[in-house]
Amino acid sequence: MEYSGDDFYCDIALKDTSLLKKEYESDNVIAFHHTRPCWPVHIVVVPKKHIISFTDWEKKDDSIIGELLQVIRIVAKKVEGEYGGARIITNMGKYQDSKHLHFHISSGERL
Repeated sequence: MEYSGDDFYCDIALKDTSLLKKEYESDNVIAFHHTRPCWPVHIVVVPKKHIISFTDWEKKDDSIIGELLQVIRIVAKKVEGEYGGARIITNMGKYQDSKHLHFHISSGERL
């Protein structure tokens, strides 16, 4: 799927989460297998509320961020247990393709 916007999560992924292969979903957070993976294991964890990046959340978002971090920990622990290792990545500013806070949990060599 080609996408040329700047917030894939609000514009596409969160509009119909039934199309995603989910690892976790609540009212605030979703973790799903990346639609265009860069690693053999590539899961994205995203708040459902639009927050631009890790450096842009506000005090009122603390509970969402708390849940987000818990989900990242749980999913990363599962990936580490199954594959022997995991990495957690987020980007900000010019390194962030989609201007919506998201974390990549991955394992394996880059595809």
